[in-house]
Amino acid sequence: MNGPDLINFGCRLNIAEGEALRAARAGDTDVIIVNSCTVTAEAERQARQAIRRAAKQRPEAHILVTGCAARIKPDLFAAMPEVSGLIARENRPDAPAVSGANHARAFIEVQNGCDHRCTFCIIPHARGDSRSITPQAVVHAVQAAVDRGQQEVILTGVDLTSYGADRAESGALAALVRLILKSVPALPRLRLSSLDAAEVDDDLFDLLTSEPRLMPYVHLSLQHGDDLILKRMKRRHSRAQAVTLVERLKAKRSDIAIGADIIAGFPTEDEAMFGNSLSLIRDCDIVFAHVFPYSPREGTPAARMPQLDRALIKARADQLRTAAAAHKAQWLSSQIGKTLSVLIELDHQTGHAENFARVRLAKPLPNGNMRGTMTQTLITGVDGDTLTGIPA
Repeated sequence: MNGPDLINFGCRLNIAEGEALRAARAGDTDVIIVNSCTVTAEAERQARQAIRRAAKQRPEAHILVTGCAARIKPDLFAAMPEVSGLIARENRPDAPAVSGANHARAFIEVQNGCDHRCTFCIIPHARGDSRSITPQAVVHAVQAAVDRGQQEVILTGVDLTSYGADRAESGALAALVRLILKSVPALPRLRLSSLDAAEVDDDLFDLLTSEPRLMPYVHLSLQHGDDLILKRMKRRHSRAQAVTLVERLKAKRSDIAIGADIIAGFPTEDEAMFGNSLSLIRDCDIVFAHVFPYSPREGTPAARMPQLDRALIKARADQLRTAAAAHKAQWLSSQIGKTLSVLIELDHQTGHAENFARVRLAKPLPNGNMRGTMTQTLITGVDGDTLTGIPA
């Protein structure tokens, strides 16, 4: 597709917004769009670094910056000599942003913004209050994905489980899932992005554990494993509630894989508190852990709390990642001998199973089958963090 070059950072929602913006400016071939993220100081640094690198590689191009970091710190980015201008992001949820339109999987925005104010998080300042895309617009986007031949749709948002709250609709996410499955019967796979453990209601729980077209992978926004730190973060669940939710999910659908976000080195975190996060990997059976070293964001309450030494934060993040990698390795080994349904993606040989495990076939599929093909795969081994297998 002709149009501006796009450099995306951040979450799947940010990536979807970046791709939508690129499509809207299809005629701007002399433009580079840098879609920034502000979730951590490192994310902002990477955006600035990418801007400088892009200017060196294409000095004739106009560099335009958008995204959360540009919204939080417009003066900082506007002052960069390499930047030609900023692109404001509108807050109207009329049609969903979609990413991966030319991939086997489509990421579709259903919600944006957040009504909660976790003490570490700057994102509500960048994106505003929670806003939901209408169910009809979401269904239309899902149908369009299926019409393109895409086999899997992932619903994304900043606070996905708050979908419908701006319309005072309780249980709206579960209702949306049911509507999609009913309205688009040709969709083989539906997947949800990050869920707030405090907002998984009975209806959504039932769908996650009983609906075969809703994939058995649940990514939870847990953030920590210690109750006092959770309170200081202004999270709405306790450690016990998180553990109980996972136990209930796996008791009803044993093949569910669990992912989670965990922050290392939050202000005031002592060794015992960190130990509660470390053991959360085992207690919640987290096989896909996204570990973030705490990064103070100016304007958030946590930035005014007593801070930990940066070296200690890094060491604790490394320790969490090591434990998570070991737990994932055990889980991957447990998949050997199973037959999993794999959606082949970009390179015609690798893709994701229902449980989100990455799988690589021993050789490409025959007869010209490639991206977008669903194949039953006998898992025969593990290579790093990827399962290997052969068509069953």
